[in-house]
Amino acid sequence: MQMPQISIIVPAHNIGAFLGRCLDSILSQTHRNLEVIVVDDGSSDGTGALAERYAQKDARVKVIRKANGGVTSARLRGVAEAAGEWIGFVDGDDAIAPDMYERLLRSALEHNAAISHCGYRMVFPDGHVDYYYNTGRLVLQQGAGGLRDLIEGKFVEPGLWNKLYHRSLFRNVTAHPALQEDIRINEDLLMNYLLFRNADRAVYNDFCPYHYILRKSSAANSRLNEHKLWDPLRVARILYEDAPAEVKAAAFEKMLRILVNGAAMDLREAPELVKPYRKEVRKELRQRLGQILFGGQCGAKLKVQALWAALWPASYGWVHKVHLKRTGLDKKYAID
Repeated sequence: MQMPQISIIVPAHNIGAFLGRCLDSILSQTHRNLEVIVVDDGSSDGTGALAERYAQKDARVKVIRKANGGVTSARLRGVAEAAGEWIGFVDGDDAIAPDMYERLLRSALEHNAAISHCGYRMVFPDGHVDYYYNTGRLVLQQGAGGLRDLIEGKFVEPGLWNKLYHRSLFRNVTAHPALQEDIRINEDLLMNYLLFRNADRAVYNDFCPYHYILRKSSAANSRLNEHKLWDPLRVARILYEDAPAEVKAAAFEKMLRILVNGAAMDLREAPELVKPYRKEVRKELRQRLGQILFGGQCGAKLKVQALWAALWPASYGWVHKVHLKRTGLDKKYAID
């Protein structure tokens, strides 16, 4: 019996130096019944021409060219063109292990799940690898359980690229008003939220076949800009406003952590950007103090942090900065 077809969507913008490695890893999948949709999102470096050469060599590759509109618009265009029963996403500068989609699909079918997902490994330029998390455990997520795990982010990565989705989940997602294409940071989390909200069951296998390859130009290393500041808060607000009752507290905690961190931001990196952002989040934090302290939606530790950041943000910011330096989290993704 032939296994179902998987459509793998690869958004690509000016990554000609890396796209070949990515496509080679996809075309080497042990699951052979797949199509690869490369969406060239307005590249100017030969990315599209490289994709076309792969399409000439392998009939499973399809290339779509469009004006630059960002990764969400590229993914949605890919979904619209996809023929497979299952849909996956791979970023064009990353790579995947040969058995990734075979294992994800097998798990989805065995457990009757609409989403099958896994861990990943972060590969640094010097060759060292961080695993998230490679424990080998299996987690079945029923309805709101998967949504809660996604929002809490304790082991479920917000990215789209280590997951396999049944195409039926996209019916009410691709035109959803919350899926705003101008959001460039945490856009994965937003789409995932809508997809998990549609899923009755998900299954998580903690193995790490996805290779997230860190570069100097990776989002984690890019300079501070309006999107890096405002988009995470925009997404968190959307999630909190939309969240069903079962996950409302988790969504509130996520939004609150962003507000707390924003209230304590240092002005020195980009004062013209940070100052208005910090002013707004401090105002919102103070306005929500009653909800924070008496609303029953967050734990004692977060309440203390929120109260401290709302009333004495400068001292909280100093202590937070010391903590980041002591733990090394301030340089976690730094590349020399």
